[in-house]
Amino acid sequence: MSLKPASALSSVCLTLGLVTAGVPVTGLAQDPARFATEIAAFERMDATKPPPARPVLFAGSSSLRLWPDLPGVFPECPVLNRGFGGSQMSDLLHYFDRVVTRYEPAVVVVYEGDNDLAEGKSVEQVYADCTRFVDRMRRELPGTEMIFIAVKPSPSRAKHLEAQRDLNDRLQRLAEQQTSVAFVDVFTPMLGADGQPRPELFQEDRLHLNAAGYELWRERVGAALAAWSARQAGRTSAAGH
Repeated sequence: MSLKPASALSSVCLTLGLVTAGVPVTGLAQDPARFATEIAAFERMDATKPPPARPVLFAGSSSLRLWPDLPGVFPECPVLNRGFGGSQMSDLLHYFDRVVTRYEPAVVVVYEGDNDLAEGKSVEQVYADCTRFVDRMRRELPGTEMIFIAVKPSPSRAKHLEAQRDLNDRLQRLAEQQTSVAFVDVFTPMLGADGQPRPELFQEDRLHLNAAGYELWRERVGAALAAWSARQAGRTSAAGH
C-alpha cells in the first residue's frame, strides 16, 4: 500500500475522535485464563473512563502495552491501548469480544507472534491464528481495517530470526492480497549491517524496546496510519459526491 501525507491522518482521526477451518494448536498454547485479571482491569477502566468512540485500537502483547503514552504518540487519533503483556495471538482470539469487538474500532493495529514463536509454536500455527483473526474481523467488524506490525527481531530471541522472517513474509503477502489488511515492516530496519538485531534499540533485557526503538516504530506505524486515513478520507469524499 502506498503511504500518504500525515495531514490525512490528522483530518480523519480528528473526525473519528469527534464522531462517534485451521491448523490445530498443540500443548504449546498456554491457558488464556492467565490474563483474566488484566482483561477485567480493562473493563473497570472502561467503566470509570469511557473509551473513545471508534478508536484506533492497539491490541497485542507487551511491545504495545509498554509503549509510553501511546495516545500522546499519535495525538491526532482517538487511540486506545489494549496491549496485555506476554500474550499470544491465540490469547487475543480468546478475548476477542472483550478486547476488540466491544470497542467497535475504526482500525485495529495488531502486534502478536513474538511470544508465540518464542514459546515454540511453529510459523504455520501462528500464521493460522493470524488468519483466524482476519476472518473474525471480517465477520464481526466488516469494513474495519487491520494493520499488522511485523514481529520484531530482538537480541534475546535472535535464534528465532528465521522463523520471524518467515512469519513476517507470510503476513506481508497476506496484506498484499487483502484490501482490509496492511503490514508494517519494523523487522528490516531493526537489523544491523550484520543481519542481527540492533542492540541500541532495546532495553537492558534485550527484548523490550527503548526510546530509540519506539521512535522507529512511531515513524513506521505512523506512516501506515496516514495511509489508512487517506483511504478513509477518499471514501468519505467519494460518498459525498
